[in-house]
Amino acid sequence: MTRVFGLLGKRWTGLIIAVLLDGPVHFSDLRRAIPGISERMLSDRLSELSAEGLVLREVVEGPPLRVAYRLTETGAALKPALAALGLWAETYLPEKAQACREQIAPRATGGPRGAGPATGA
Repeated sequence: MTRVFGLLGKRWTGLIIAVLLDGPVHFSDLRRAIPGISERMLSDRLSELSAEGLVLREVVEGPPLRVAYRLTETGAALKPALAALGLWAETYLPEKAQACREQIAPRATGGPRGAGPATGA
């Protein structure tokens, strides 16, 4: 359990995984989906999750060349655990659960999940 909480208990990690549960997301769109996270922190967390075998980095061909991230089968297996934590939060931390939902809910779709409207970015 110590290793699990050591990894998943780090700031931003749960939100990153929650966003990626919807499918592949480009780096810039992942950053926009999680307000307040810096590029450096997002890059560090994605590298850690990748090293643990939870996230896969994929180069998306075409102009412009972009990078997308998606959960591996191992990472996607966290969905029931995160859902259970979400239910717990709804019951015991309703205000904080609502704030979390609002933080990650405004993701738009198009291309990889979270890509949003085409802006040339």
